[in-house]
Amino acid sequence: MSQPQAIAAAAAVTAGINPAEVPRMRRRMQWVLVAASALGSTGYLAAVTVGTLAAAEMAGGPALGGLPTATLTVGTATAAGLLSGFMLRFGRRPGWLGGLAIGLVGALIAMVAVVVGSIPLLLLGSLLAGFANAAINLSRYVSADLVAPERRASAVGIVVWGSAVGAVLGPNLIGPGGSLAGAVGLPTLSGPYVLTAIFLAAALVTGIVMLRPEPYALAHPSALEARPAGVDAPSALTLFRRPSVLVALITLVAGQVVMVLIMTMTPLHLLDHGHGLATVGFVLSAHTFGMFALSPISGRLTDRFGSPAVIGLGLAMLGLAAFLAAVAPADGGLLLTLALFLLGYGWNLGFVAGSAMLTHGLALGERTRVQGITDALIWGSASVASLLSGVIVAGASYTVLGFLGLALLAAPAFLL
Repeated sequence: MSQPQAIAAAAAVTAGINPAEVPRMRRRMQWVLVAASALGSTGYLAAVTVGTLAAAEMAGGPALGGLPTATLTVGTATAAGLLSGFMLRFGRRPGWLGGLAIGLVGALIAMVAVVVGSIPLLLLGSLLAGFANAAINLSRYVSADLVAPERRASAVGIVVWGSAVGAVLGPNLIGPGGSLAGAVGLPTLSGPYVLTAIFLAAALVTGIVMLRPEPYALAHPSALEARPAGVDAPSALTLFRRPSVLVALITLVAGQVVMVLIMTMTPLHLLDHGHGLATVGFVLSAHTFGMFALSPISGRLTDRFGSPAVIGLGLAMLGLAAFLAAVAPADGGLLLTLALFLLGYGWNLGFVAGSAMLTHGLALGERTRVQGITDALIWGSASVASLLSGVIVAGASYTVLGFLGLALLAAPAFLL
């Protein structure tokens, strides 16, 4: 019996699960994951939004402004691997709750850092806050464990959709958070971190109270180990050599890199060509709408037509978005809005379909390992892309950045 199966068996006995109640419990757990993802992503994106401003204010200029976001991303990449290993040994629930708890501590440290004016402390808090983001992202795999193979993409999509709440609310918490901090005599930029801690605490309490029993105990029978007795579990390298796993990995990483490369530099590109903050906000709103709001549709499409077809559609949409961004005229705010929307939804199609592909043909223990490593690579590559995007634009142009994004899609398209 594999480690996840042993955890599942023990949890089922302890909880006294009635088999007739399992379908209802699975549905309930999925909606708990959606709610917790909405709360957690709201807190995380508030931290992302205020981190740049806090670092720039403490440093007296913009030179160090990108460090908190980069550190958050590194923390997410590191935590994805650590938390998946912890889940494999002790269960999905303690790993997921542990990630949120560490992220909550990070938010509190970041708040203190703003009060005392310490950049190193701010970076430590940002690093730990990344653990919460890793746990939120791993929620989509927990949801996929609960359903039959033909419904896994929809299960992934509905949890990703929960993050749409955070995409809308998170950046808008700076104003209320600053007012709250000012009212009690704290620095204005410490307020959003207080709200980050509140939202992460709400997600953590939701999980402690309602994420029961252990998700492994409710896993669909199709996810159970089917390995003959005496046969060792395959290594991670062996698993990643499987065509479906390799295509999913390359798709997820390439989509993240292309999306981050172009998204990161678009606000600066618009400002440099005379557009105001209102235009920047509108373009980024279209982008985040594409990233999250249509996730249930992406899941349905994947369940209906299969992961390869939807991944292909997502790559085509990403390619069109990169091309439009590259050729858009300097004053073409509307064309860039379309490009950024397509960039967001192309990413979403690949993200949902690729995540679903990582669940097929893998037993519980295998998928937990593969998913953690994949998310670590996704966020690790995102941190590199965010740093390189500015270098590329400074050394060449935004147009070159768009065409580079288009070229990077050749590898997943070839493998697909």
